[in-house]
Amino acid sequence: MPEEPVPAGTGTRPALLASIARAATRPWTLAAAVGALALALYSVFSWLQWRSFTIRSWDLGIFTQLAKAYSNFQPPIVSLKGEGYNLLGDHFHPLLVVLGPIYKLFPHAFTLLVVQNILIAVSVAVVAHCAIKHLGRITGVCIGAAYALSWGLQSAIDAQFHEVAFAVPLLALSLAALLDERWRSAWIWAALLVFVKEDLGLTVLVIGLVMTLRARTMAGLWLSVWGLAWFILATQVILPAMNPGDQWAYESQLNITGLLSDPLSFFDPEKLITMSLLVAITVGLCLLSPLTLIVLPTLAWRFLSELPVYWGQEWQYSAVLMPVVFAAAIDALMRRRPLFSRGLRKLLGAGMLLIAVVLSSQYAFGTLLSPATHFATTTATSSNDALAAIPDGVTVETDISLMSYLVDRTEVYWIGNRNPAPEYVLIDVSGRPGVLPGAAAFEAEQRFPGTAYQMVFTDSRYQVARKR
Repeated sequence: MPEEPVPAGTGTRPALLASIARAATRPWTLAAAVGALALALYSVFSWLQWRSFTIRSWDLGIFTQLAKAYSNFQPPIVSLKGEGYNLLGDHFHPLLVVLGPIYKLFPHAFTLLVVQNILIAVSVAVVAHCAIKHLGRITGVCIGAAYALSWGLQSAIDAQFHEVAFAVPLLALSLAALLDERWRSAWIWAALLVFVKEDLGLTVLVIGLVMTLRARTMAGLWLSVWGLAWFILATQVILPAMNPGDQWAYESQLNITGLLSDPLSFFDPEKLITMSLLVAITVGLCLLSPLTLIVLPTLAWRFLSELPVYWGQEWQYSAVLMPVVFAAAIDALMRRRPLFSRGLRKLLGAGMLLIAVVLSSQYAFGTLLSPATHFATTTATSSNDALAAIPDGVTVETDISLMSYLVDRTEVYWIGNRNPAPEYVLIDVSGRPGVLPGAAAFEAEQRFPGTAYQMVFTDSRYQVARKR
């Protein structure tokens, strides 16, 4: 009997499904999935912050003014820092010029939060891919997810936009290339770090030394020279030339004399906790790799400062440490394979993820467990009404409460500086019980003698006054 004909396409379905399954488990596909999930998490957090009018500092407003200036092909004059203040005199971050065209397309302060989330999510995909490729799917995915949830990245996202958002993926790309022994790529990605922030020149110096140790070529030494040269040029020439005070604004914070006179200050509990957590999130593996030396410049300038805000785990200061310690952990598992069986590697990867999840309850993402409490919108109506009282295109002096919601459409000054008399003044009076209904106008007239202001909006939270 003749055979029955096989329906068209029947034989190709299993092959197609098998092809899709293989594609779904390829290193880059898995890594991209981890990065995409991280981006979704980061974006939800940022949106909850934004809609609840949660502003962590004036920095988002500052960098929005920078992006706005670059989008109009102007130097980064940032009125929030002072009238005519060029932000390139504060920190050396010329790479932020790339924000200009992005802001031109999406002229909104929230755009910068999206950009930061994307940059950090890219670093997640890079770290996850490196781990998956060298250590296997399960271990690699666990390490990538642990990195995505690491406390340093959580704190950076919680603190909203800062220039180090660009350093995080550059470090991840450079260190991943270094682990792959792609020396040229590692060199190029690391070299770009000097254009993100001046102190990263010293980080580049150490990356170059580590590369020299690994590659045993002069290329690493030249990278070290490049990093050191840009650190000196930025801090001793460029920043003093651009700064109103004719100096590197943060030089006084490097209190080496204070450390020498009181060496025990290095062992402040907050500093010890920060160092301990860097080790803990990698279950100690980072101590088995020389890549961990790359954290030393950042820890040095932070711990030499007399400002306790630099010592702990909050804000954005630890974000650049996360790619380093996780790359060091991957390196330790790669280079010491006889010590770590496949099963033990999976166990250690799972341990890193478990630690990251547990620590999350103590850091920013722990607030996502009760968004109604931590991201309440009870003040949204009041905030929107206060913003509506200020027209587009005017000058405004304000505190940090709503400045990030004004910078896109007005020229904003911070109330703590000596500013020219603005057309509008907005203040948050919610923390001042018994404040007079006309306080905004009265206080503005005290700051700007000879200028009269009248109230145009007041409620229990905000007051807005307009120049007569």
